[in-house]
Amino acid sequence: MQQAPEWAIYQRRAGPLLLAGTAVGRHRAAGGSRATGAGAEPGQGYGERRQDVMRPLAWARWLAALAGVLAATGLVWAGPAQASVPDNWGFVYVNTPSGVPDVNHQAGSWPPGFVVHTTPGAPGEVFVRFPQIASSAGVVHVTAVIDIAVWCQAEHWGPSGTDEIVAVRCFKPGGAPVSAPFVVTFSQSSAKKLAPPQAYGYVHFEPGAGGIVTSFNSAGAANTVTPGPTGVWTVRLPGVGPAKPAGDVQVTAVNPAVAAKCELQQWTPMASGQSFMVRCYDATTNPLSTGWTLTYQLGRAVTGTKPSFFGYSYDNQPATPGPYAPVPPAVNFNSAGAVNTLLRAGTGLRLASFPQIGQLPNTVLVTPVQAGPSFCNLNTLWGTAPPNVTVRDVTCYTPTGVMANRQFMITYSSKV
Repeated sequence: MQQAPEWAIYQRRAGPLLLAGTAVGRHRAAGGSRATGAGAEPGQGYGERRQDVMRPLAWARWLAALAGVLAATGLVWAGPAQASVPDNWGFVYVNTPSGVPDVNHQAGSWPPGFVVHTTPGAPGEVFVRFPQIASSAGVVHVTAVIDIAVWCQAEHWGPSGTDEIVAVRCFKPGGAPVSAPFVVTFSQSSAKKLAPPQAYGYVHFEPGAGGIVTSFNSAGAANTVTPGPTGVWTVRLPGVGPAKPAGDVQVTAVNPAVAAKCELQQWTPMASGQSFMVRCYDATTNPLSTGWTLTYQLGRAVTGTKPSFFGYSYDNQPATPGPYAPVPPAVNFNSAGAVNTLLRAGTGLRLASFPQIGQLPNTVLVTPVQAGPSFCNLNTLWGTAPPNVTVRDVTCYTPTGVMANRQFMITYSSKV
């Protein structure tokens, strides 16, 4: 079966950047049913589904059952920290809806020889199979990678045998589903404390399933979520991070039924820990009660790992042409001690440079900050020319799809 037009258009634009030298081309050319390594499985045509992938109804029932265990009475949900940081993790740049995505941009805690596979579902939907890292907990983050106004969200995720299946769906302004390349990460940690100044924590929240579904806090404290008006939540991660801005935050909408966008509206560092405000919207500008994930990282990668090459930055001055290095320096971290810079490349466009930390395989995620119902993506695959990484560009859009300058947080990590 043919791929959806949007994938074909994107691949024509990007040309050999997407397929040259990757397992995708070799897998297709050989016509084989297995990619390199044990555990590899046949690719499938666009529109097909694997039988063992969780369906939305089954997922909803699972969440409902879990809610009876996790839900707390009252308006504040608290989740106990769950024996390492992380137990399981993976990332992948999904440049094909069926088969093996770009092997230069996928990595995880699975054994050598395994690779990620993708299977298409409904329009705009892709099931991503992370091998050998099955977990009933953990969080997912997603960013679209395409040069038009598109965002992607997580639908659901969970174990299927020894693998972790993540369902992702992408949308255009207004809510029409659309097929698009994207990056997706999965991470699951359990109860091991990190010595300051390192800090790491996450929350997966579902308002229709009793509150906090899964949670981790590297200080061993219980994270909490307090609902506000529709589409607004205050998230507290006690005991992690300093009482001043330091680190990075990523937020992703989670919804298997409708288009949803989420952003970091507010970040308040305190001596007692970190406080965040998450705001979510529908496909236009209406506040939406939806699921979401939030991850806080300080001196760790977004997956919770501590590779030799990673960094993050916060464009808190979107009106500044640049190049500039965001301040305070603790929000503009580079593991090699170099200085990350941001440069305006046009309205709504930011070129992000991460010197001295460019190593494959690697990944990038972006989250809008104080952007309301706007959203941000990556307009193409970032460039890795060791030792440097260039993200050309982060693109932010109004709810109707017009490029606009917005604050955002960006995080980069390699495997090594």
